Amino acid sequence: MKQDTKSTAASGGNDDKNESSQRIVDFGSAVSHNERGNIYTLTIVGQVEGHQVLPETAKSTKYEHVMPLLAALEQDEEVDGLLLLLNTVGGDIEAGLGIAELIAGMRKPTVSLVLGGGHSIGVPLAVAPKVSMIVPSASMTIHPVRMNGTVIAAPQTFNYFERIQERIVSFVAKNSGISEQQFLRLMLKTGEMAADVGSVIYGEEAVNLGLIDRIGGLSDALDCLYEQISQSRREPATVQ
Repeated sequence: MKQDTKSTAASGGNDDKNESSQRIVDFGSAVSHNERGNIYTLTIVGQVEGHQVLPETAKSTKYEHVMPLLAALEQDEEVDGLLLLLNTVGGDIEAGLGIAELIAGMRKPTVSLVLGGGHSIGVPLAVAPKVSMIVPSASMTIHPVRMNGTVIAAPQTFNYFERIQERIVSFVAKNSGISEQQFLRLMLKTGEMAADVGSVIYGEEAVNLGLIDRIGGLSDALDCLYEQISQSRREPATVQ
């Protein structure tokens, strides 16, 4: 009887490890546990997939996976903070902005770290957490709203583009230290990008502009997150 109990316990432990490993493979996520706090690490990589399914050969982050995950994390008492690792070329505007709004609305401690690139709609995703960080070698592309496929050449269509662009500019300015006017100037800058308008900025420049909070690496991002967790534990719980 004791042997069966040990066998069952061992099997359960293996199942948990297998489930955790599969989660890392499928969603690029992992949970780390230690005395300083439990951190959920989420990656936004490749292209943010929206309503259109991307080819299997394209590396993508699916918004229908990330959105319910973020909602569950916010309610999970065993998760103390969220670390967002970004290396994205951008993607679907509404999907990316929707994910960014969810992150910005979280009460839990959150930190983003831009690695490689945080381009296009990756910019709102980068600034959405409470603290944003970037490695010196990372780059961020800021450009006007663009759309692939058939576009109806009517005033209403261009008005729609402009309103989406205003939403992005407003969100970025609200969640970072850059002003709407300065971000819009970077977005509409000419002469820097081939066959297009916009700007490409790098780590230290992003911090100097106020777009990103700090320069740092993985250990810096983790320390910042643990600091937020420690502070949240000291603060008295608010009565709703």
